Amino acid sequence: MRCGIVFGMMAVLVSACSLQAAPLQAAEPKPGAVLKDCPYCPEVVVIPKGSFQMGSTMGDPDRPETPIRKIKFAKPFAMGRTEVTVGQFRAFMKATNHQISEGTCGMWVLSDQSPTPRTWEDPGLKRKIAEDEPVVCVGWLDAKAYVDWLAKNSGKPFRLPSEAEWEYSARAGTKTTYIWGEDGQAACKDANVYDQQAGKKWPTKEWGPAACDDGYPDLSPVAKFKPNKFGLYDMIGNVWEWMGDCYSLNYPAAPVDGSAYLPAEHCELRANRGGGWITRADRQRPTWRGRDTETMKVSFFGFRVARDL
Repeated sequence: MRCGIVFGMMAVLVSACSLQAAPLQAAEPKPGAVLKDCPYCPEVVVIPKGSFQMGSTMGDPDRPETPIRKIKFAKPFAMGRTEVTVGQFRAFMKATNHQISEGTCGMWVLSDQSPTPRTWEDPGLKRKIAEDEPVVCVGWLDAKAYVDWLAKNSGKPFRLPSEAEWEYSARAGTKTTYIWGEDGQAACKDANVYDQQAGKKWPTKEWGPAACDDGYPDLSPVAKFKPNKFGLYDMIGNVWEWMGDCYSLNYPAAPVDGSAYLPAEHCELRANRGGGWITRADRQRPTWRGRDTETMKVSFFGFRVARDL
C-alpha cells in the first residue's frame, strides 16, 4: 500500500493502518422490506417494532385466549411473506432425506371422503397438488427440522414464529374481531376459508360453510388473496401454521417481549394459529389458538418461517 502523500513540496508519511477505513455497518432493513436470503429461502418481510394487546375474551372455555396482556417488540423481526410451499419443502426433502414424523395424515371429520394414504406430496384432495400451494401433512417436528436446516445452510437465524409475533403480524394494526371486520361470514375477499365451494366438495355436518365463495374448494396457491398492511399473505385461512411455542392453556405471565413460551419441562402440545380452508368462520379470528401434539398431521396444517434481523 502506498502511504506517502505529497502536499506541495512536503511529503508526509502516513501509517497504512491509519488509512484503513472503518468497516461499513449494513443499514437495518426498513419495515415492509422483502428479504430473500438464498435461492431456496422463503421470502420474509420486515415487521416493525411496536406493541399490542394480545388475546381476547372470546375464546372457548377449553381454549381460552386470556389473560389479555401487552406485548412489546423492542426491535423489528422478519416473518415469512407466505406459508412454506410444496416446492420449498421439496428442496428441503431432497437435500436432507428427512423422514416425516410418525403417524398418518388425517382429514379431520372428512376422512371417510378422502383418498388415503395422505402425504405432503398427495394430501388427499382428490387432485394433484401444485408446487406453489402450502405444504401440509407435516407435523411440528417436520416444520422444526425445516427451519433448522434453513438456518444452518443460509447462515440466517430462521425459526418458527412465536404466538405473539404471529398475532401481532396477523393483526397488522387492526383491532376488529376479524382482520376484515366484525362479520365472520365476510371472509372470502380476504382469506381462503370453509366456503360454499368447500361445503360442496367436502360436506360435513359438524359446521356449515361461510355464506360466501372465495374461489377455492380446498387449498389455494399462496398469495392469491390481498396482503395485510404488513405485506403478509394468508395469515388467516388456507392452512393452520405451527408456532414455536409450547401451548399453555392460559397465557403465562412471561415472556411479554414477543418471544416464544418455552418451559423447561416436556412440552405436551404445540401451538398453532391462523385457521384454514376447512375451518369454520368463528375460528378464523387472529386470536384463536389451536394446540396439538408434535406429530399431529392433517391436510390443513402447514407453517411459515420467521427470523431475527
